[in-house]
This record gives sequence, structure tokens and C-alpha cells, in this order.
Amino acid sequence: MKSKELTAWVQKDPSYKLPLKKKPRRCPSRFYQVLRTPLEWLTDHWRASYPDFKSDTPDANGLGRRLPGGAWNYHAGVIPSFCQSKKVWGVDVDDIYAPVNFKNQHWIAIWISIPKRHIIVWDSIVSHISPEELDEVMEPFVTMVPYLLVVCALSDEQKVQYTLEPYTYARQTVGVPQCRAGDCGPFTLKYIECHALGIEFPSAFDKKHGKTIREKMALDIFRELPMCHEWENQDNDENLATYD
Repeated sequence: MKSKELTAWVQKDPSYKLPLKKKPRRCPSRFYQVLRTPLEWLTDHWRASYPDFKSDTPDANGLGRRLPGGAWNYHAGVIPSFCQSKKVWGVDVDDIYAPVNFKNQHWIAIWISIPKRHIIVWDSIVSHISPEELDEVMEPFVTMVPYLLVVCALSDEQKVQYTLEPYTYARQTVGVPQCRAGDCGPFTLKYIECHALGIEFPSAFDKKHGKTIREKMALDIFRELPMCHEWENQDNDENLATYD
């Protein structure tokens, strides 16, 4: 797959010549243009449900708090519906990866280890988020993940394996490639990809190669899932915004 093949396919879109802001949200030229353009990134509709969880008064066992919509479905591996794993957190799944948005300004990646009860943060621009701000960003994850495992446990025997005690977390700073402002999204996904595959961050993974990383990502997506820009949310999952 070459860049010119993707470009030729995108140019067939009737909206191709429209300015980016006027393109329909789910059209190939918009999706791939944003993905391939330095300093641009795909839109996000992440909404924090942690304030609701935190404001609830727990019962005598520390339970009874509200979790985000769709949380059980994620735990059971039944959403997103187009690629169900049907693997249960803590039973079939030990590691969870997620991109996390900070104030609609910056993306970081997190790796949640259920057996270790610990979260590693990979940040492509470490200076962007202060330690105090990162504590605030991570509070929902260190608190709600252990809670979810207890609430969704499939049996009493399984439930006793877990505790409501918050997880610990650390931001890894050594050996984490840094990028220029605006390229944090692709770098976030590359952190997750490399770690999930068990490979070291490559030497070419740096701020000088941001455009190349974007282009390769666009080509990989086009090769595997060319019509992904048309996918609609079929899971009724407004809070977690699976498809955005």
C-alpha cells in the first residue's frame, strides 16, 4: 500500500475539495486528511462521569456508586459490537490500554495492570501536565477500575480477589519518545501499539518523524478498515463514546 493509492481513493470523495470545517463528519476525505496532517488530530467526545461517582454516598460495603454508562459491557468485552472480544477483565484480561484526553489539549496513554494494581502513564510532552494536574487526571482511573472489578465480579469467589483500595500510578519518563505539540495523538497510539506487541519504542519514533508516523497510521487503517469513518455508534454508549 502506497500513499498515492490512499490519496487517489480519498479524492473520489465528493467532499474532497471542501474546506476541512465544511466537510461532513463521516466522510473519507475529512477522516484521512486530519489523520495525515501534522498538528491535527481526530475529534474526541470523552466525558468524565467521575463527578457522579464521587458524589454518590456508598453503602456500608463501599458500594452503590454510579459507574459510567456501558462500563459493565467494557468489563465483559461485549463492546464495541464490531470487534467483541468477550474477554472479562481480571479473568481473561490482565492489561488494559487507553488513550486519555487532558482538557481537550493533549493526549496521554495509560497501561493498567490489573494483577499489579498499578497504572503506567506515557506522555509525549511531559511538561504539558504538572504532577498535580496528573493526579487529578488519574484519580478516576485509580479509583473506578478497582471498583468496577468488585461490582462486576462474576462470583463471590472472584469478588474476594479484589479490593476497593485505589491503584497506584507512575508517569514513565525514561525512554519515552517526545513529540512536538499537535502530534500527541498519534504518539499516544504508538506507545500502546509498541507495548502491547512487546517491542521497544523504535529509534525513529521521535518528533522529527511525526508526519511519517501519521502517514503510516493512515495507510494501516486504510488497509485494514477502509470504511471505518462511516461507522456509527451501535452500542448506545453515549458516556464512553466508543466510536469517536
